[in-house]
Formats: sequence, C-alpha cells, structure tokens
Amino acid sequence: MKEECLICKAPLEYLEADELMECAICHKKENSKTRCVNGHYVCNDCHTSGMDAIIGLCLKEKSADSIEILEKMMAQPFCHMHGPEHHVMVGTALLTAYHNAGGDIDLHQALVEMMNRGKSVPGGACGFWGACGAGISAGMFVSIISKSTPLTVEPFGLSNSMTAAALGQIGAVGGPRCCKRDSYLSILAAIDFVKEHFGVEMEQPEVVCSHSAQNNQCIGKRCPFAKVNH
Repeated sequence: MKEECLICKAPLEYLEADELMECAICHKKENSKTRCVNGHYVCNDCHTSGMDAIIGLCLKEKSADSIEILEKMMAQPFCHMHGPEHHVMVGTALLTAYHNAGGDIDLHQALVEMMNRGKSVPGGACGFWGACGAGISAGMFVSIISKSTPLTVEPFGLSNSMTAAALGQIGAVGGPRCCKRDSYLSILAAIDFVKEHFGVEMEQPEVVCSHSAQNNQCIGKRCPFAKVNH
C-alpha cells in the first residue's frame, strides 16, 4: 500500500458515525469519521501544517495558468495526495491566475479570505457532505471576485452556479475520491465560467496527471486526466 496515514502509513477507514478522536500529533480531541486502520487520527490543522506558505507563493507568481500554479502548490511539503489542503489550493490558484490575467482584485486580501474560507471545509466533505471541497473552493473563488454575500443578487447566483458547475463535473466522473482529479475538474470548470461571466481569460492547458502512482484509489483509464487518455 502507498502512504495514507501520516503517522504509520496504513490505509484510512471511514466510519458510519462520528466518534470522539484524539489527534496523534497535537492531541486535540474532536469528533471525526476518519482514522487509519491502526486507530491514528490526524486533525485538519495538523494535516495542513505549513499551508500558510500558499499566500507567499501566490503573491510571487506571475502566471495566468491556474493549473500550473496548483501543481507548484502540490509539490510543496504541506500537500499530500489527499486532504483538506486542496479546499484552499483550488481557490487560491484561481484567484492568482485571475489576477494575473487582468482580474481586478486585491490579491493579498483575496488570498487571505480564501485561506480562511477554504480551511473551514473539512476533509471527507466529498463523501459525507455530497459536495467536494475542491468544487466548493471554486465557488468560494467566484464568491470572492464577485463580492457575493447572502444578500446580494447576481453574485449570489454566480457563486452558487460556479459550485454547481464544478460539482457537476466531479459527479459525472464519480468516485472513489481523488483530490487531484477533483481539483483539476473544478479549475477547468472555473476557467470556462469566468471567461463567460467575467470576461477574463485565464490560460487553459491540457491536464495530464502525474500523481496516480501515489493514489491507492486511482480509477485509471476512467480518469479524464490519465496519461493513457492523452
């Protein structure tokens, strides 16, 4: 088996109901459905330790290619094959590319806001909430650039429509989970959405996955980004 548990490398298991668990790193106790088969639990904060480096990375970035930016984040030590870090990375990659493509935003302020929002979506949302955190992150991105609130009209509609578009792509492929695949699908959906609704054209590269060897649940040829499909 490839690495799953950050403590012992064993596979993860998902429980039917929440149980009170103690993080094996910081010893915080909280309810969760996720642990490894040996009983280890790692909280979201510990799983994403070091993720604050995203803001500095994005502020230095000049590219308008959100996939390229995402891949740079995926290569950082804080990023694992799967995990809630992707709920932040999708939105921050899109914000950075949008800004560099001419989008009118205060990038630093937007990145901080995206970090705060994305970190609130827990790991496992894809299976337990019926809404993958990568797709939600794309919706958060549109919410930020459109200044959406619960009381706005068009921005409210746009941000929800963006989430729906991303989740539609994710749902069409199906499971099991792959944070890389769902991140790519969400970003590609956002590129098209932003071009149509905001008139900003971010770069849209062909995506070929290089992470399959690290994914125990890789769906192979069924993945639109599998090397054999390109």
